[in-house]
Amino acid sequence: MHDHPAQAPRCPYTGDGADPVPLYGPEYKRDPYPLYRRLREAGPVHRVEFPSGIHAWLVTGHQAAHAALNDPRLGKNHALGNANWRALASIMPEPQHSELQVHLLHQDPPEHTSMRRLVLDAFAPRRVESLRPRLQHLADELVDALPADGGADLVAGFAAHYPFRVLAEVIGLPAESAARFDRDWGKVVQPVGPNDPARPAYEARLRGLQTYIADVVARKRADRAEPGWTAAEDLLDRLVEAHDEGGLSRAELESMVFQLLVAGQEPVTNQITTMLVTLLRHPAQLASLRERLAEDPEALARAVEELLRHDAAFELTTWRFFAEDSDLFGTTVPAGDSVIVSLCAANRDGARFPDADRLDLDRTPNAHLAFGHGIHYCPGAALARAELQIAVATLLTRLPGLRPSAEPGDGLDELSWIPAVLARGVDRLPVAYDLRR
Repeated sequence: MHDHPAQAPRCPYTGDGADPVPLYGPEYKRDPYPLYRRLREAGPVHRVEFPSGIHAWLVTGHQAAHAALNDPRLGKNHALGNANWRALASIMPEPQHSELQVHLLHQDPPEHTSMRRLVLDAFAPRRVESLRPRLQHLADELVDALPADGGADLVAGFAAHYPFRVLAEVIGLPAESAARFDRDWGKVVQPVGPNDPARPAYEARLRGLQTYIADVVARKRADRAEPGWTAAEDLLDRLVEAHDEGGLSRAELESMVFQLLVAGQEPVTNQITTMLVTLLRHPAQLASLRERLAEDPEALARAVEELLRHDAAFELTTWRFFAEDSDLFGTTVPAGDSVIVSLCAANRDGARFPDADRLDLDRTPNAHLAFGHGIHYCPGAALARAELQIAVATLLTRLPGLRPSAEPGDGLDELSWIPAVLARGVDRLPVAYDLRR
């Protein structure tokens, strides 16, 4: 038995013969919330279409999302996907799909449990708190490099680099390896179909990243052979050690490093941008938060939680599957069809958050789902929160008069949102500010 929300009327966008709702296009990426509102009002489950042409089942609403994220019938392993899903959605080519897609996000217990245990210590809240001075230093270094006044692109100048520098420090990525990382590899989370003109570039990114990961693992293994090496000094050491002792296959090892390098930084980069866009669209609240930062430390934590709720960078979860035809809130979902949970739709549900579309930087309680829920709750949530708090506070205090750029073509309404299927963020964020502090 499972506790599910009361069944709602079938969504008018779904059902026999009805067209699925497209989840793509510039207008949708710019502001998906009006569509999510209509879907929530119509019911908890909807047939949707992704750019690849794959049809999936989208769960909306906070109560339904919470239940689905905790539903043990829904598995994450790609082997559960049916032929229809595999033909269109499983489009990362071989051998990369088999070798880079067996990380935590695509595992079920008991494999998921043992693999997750390997990474928890590195991202434990106590360790993250001890690292805050270093994380602040990394943020200040990037702000020091911005123009002293006038303006800058805060993606190119800050958001694109800060999460990676933090991640390299936290997981133990050697400095020379970190210097060779190509941020363009992060675009592998924006897959393109086999017939897309961009497919060769996509496959080249995958090959480049896989070669890089193999080099990192080899470097860590060589370090283990050095005299005086201490076992499990950092997360990458522990993962290599787990493989060498038989606890991880080679594919699982390289896949987990892949997950760390991509999922550990790109979502934080995107979340910094969505938070800044939201604050720039609410200048009075931006100014109020800046004034309160010094005198009310808790104001920053509350503000970051609300900014996460208001516009989460991890818009949709990755695929889930039923092993057999199953009922999902009154809708029969065939075995192997993909089920997706809309975290952004859940976070704007008025049944859970009063005046849900309003930005309230003092909102409490704030039970948002920006980091997911259940056994797949983001293991790096504590680190991400620290990064986001430091990024917001540093940019607001050190860039006085922070405001949208007034240059033609650079306004907030003209921003280009990334086309990634699961994520929200912008590739450029031109701003103006007064003399840098």
